[in-house]
Amino acid sequence: MNRVLTADDGKRWNWGASALLTAFVMTVPTLVVILLGGSTAGAPLVWVRTAMAGFRQGPDDFSFPYTSTRTVHDRLHGGLLAAGFDQEACHSRYQSAMYRRNPGRRPSEHLVSKLRRHEALQRRCGPGTAAYSSALEQLKSGKNAGASPADPDCRYLVSISYRGLGNRILAAASAFLYALLTDRVLLVDSSNEMGELFCEPFPDTTWLLPWRSFPLWNFSFDTQERYGRMRENGVLRTNDDVGSSSPAEVVPPAFAYIHLDYNHTAYDQLFFCDDDQRLLSSFQWLVMRTDSYIAPGLFLVESFQEELDMLFPEREAVFHHLGRYLFHPTNHVWGLITRYYRANLAWAQRRVGIQVRVFPWEPDSPELLERITKCTQEEGMLPGLVETEEPAAAATTASGAKSNAVLITSLKAWYYEQMKGMYWENATANGEVVVVNQPSHEEYQHYGVKSHEYKAWAEIYLLSLTDMLVTTGKSTFGYVAQGLAGLRPWVLLKQANGTAGHGWCSRDMSLEPCFHIAPSYDCKRRHDSGEIVPHVRHCEDVPTGLKLVDPN
Repeated sequence: MNRVLTADDGKRWNWGASALLTAFVMTVPTLVVILLGGSTAGAPLVWVRTAMAGFRQGPDDFSFPYTSTRTVHDRLHGGLLAAGFDQEACHSRYQSAMYRRNPGRRPSEHLVSKLRRHEALQRRCGPGTAAYSSALEQLKSGKNAGASPADPDCRYLVSISYRGLGNRILAAASAFLYALLTDRVLLVDSSNEMGELFCEPFPDTTWLLPWRSFPLWNFSFDTQERYGRMRENGVLRTNDDVGSSSPAEVVPPAFAYIHLDYNHTAYDQLFFCDDDQRLLSSFQWLVMRTDSYIAPGLFLVESFQEELDMLFPEREAVFHHLGRYLFHPTNHVWGLITRYYRANLAWAQRRVGIQVRVFPWEPDSPELLERITKCTQEEGMLPGLVETEEPAAAATTASGAKSNAVLITSLKAWYYEQMKGMYWENATANGEVVVVNQPSHEEYQHYGVKSHEYKAWAEIYLLSLTDMLVTTGKSTFGYVAQGLAGLRPWVLLKQANGTAGHGWCSRDMSLEPCFHIAPSYDCKRRHDSGEIVPHVRHCEDVPTGLKLVDPN
């Protein structure tokens, strides 16, 4: 059976290879001259130099997959990614597979085909095209394009995401899913570092909204074109509303604004109803503002369900696929990730990620620290400790791991310092080595500060490269990491003594994020939205929220 190559193995390999290479190099040129003659010796000597270069590369060269027992890396993730991108413009897109021990879920053929078609749509209708210019002029005119836009295939969804980086990633992924389902070109707000953090996801075009030429800004609950407001005022009516009183001959505006913020109303939640989706299809331009992962709500829309079933037969892998498709760190961020990974994580046979979400005003919590240590030890992620001066004999656990690298991400350094001290000052019960790391501790969340955003994205991605993951409930930072990793995390519970029979932490029912502000009931029957379809359930960390699960 193949095993993971450690740093010590690499040193022994290099020493043996050097000895063999010395004898080889001293012997081969003589044999070449004797057997082939001076006139033909040049070509073999080129081969010798090539062989020497290959020996010298060692395990850190990308051609030597020291991070995985797999010798072939699927850099396209089963066809999820398109080939042909400029690799120098975005190193992470095709290199990331070499850093992942977990290859992830395989996308459906229907999803792969849908993505290729959508990429063609983005190229044909995106910024810089005649179709985009025509649609933009229509929007500036203030008139609804109705049933006869200049190019009926070019319709647009502008995504405005905000708050923390985890929220913005989940909101952009949700908007992309809606764009896929409705055949709309996705354009994301470029004013919140999206271009500095993420590579372009679509080939030969941009997903960044050219905001300087875009005529609409400052969307809020009071926006006149808010969809919920227009439904409430009777500006827009479905077939069920025909008999109700409403203003006569009201002409709909040039766009509709979808407001799915914390202060949304029941009328805003009509977005998740079939009849309202038919109304929205008449708008060439839609603007969506949210900080949430709304995908579970889209699975409740009956007209979307057949397509979603074909796109995502594994319901819990929706964000896993969307995230790995859309979000590739830019070269600057990728440098932060790979340098830290090689220095602190690559050597370990087991890598454990621990995401501790605490707020700046919260005091350091010995109770939370105990939950973290009890969870990781009782669930077999990390070895227990013994209070003795004599180190335990090196032993192999059931998983065969002897070396452990722990990656802690938190705004505070206290939890890292405590865990690092524990594993330095005490021996492990089975002799395993545990090294605890923390890339940064910013103390406060700095909105809009690029250096802070770079570190946050790097740390989310580093968490996604671990083998086991512990997260804090309700945290979008943790949601993104678990989705990219393709791992169901252990979630830290609120109470130290656990609830409902659980211990210090609970294994998540799904690797999907939770939709925190989900609709509370379906559109027609007024049933609990968590009981309509078997693959949409209430979240464990947010009981009123919804998440996608695989029923089996």
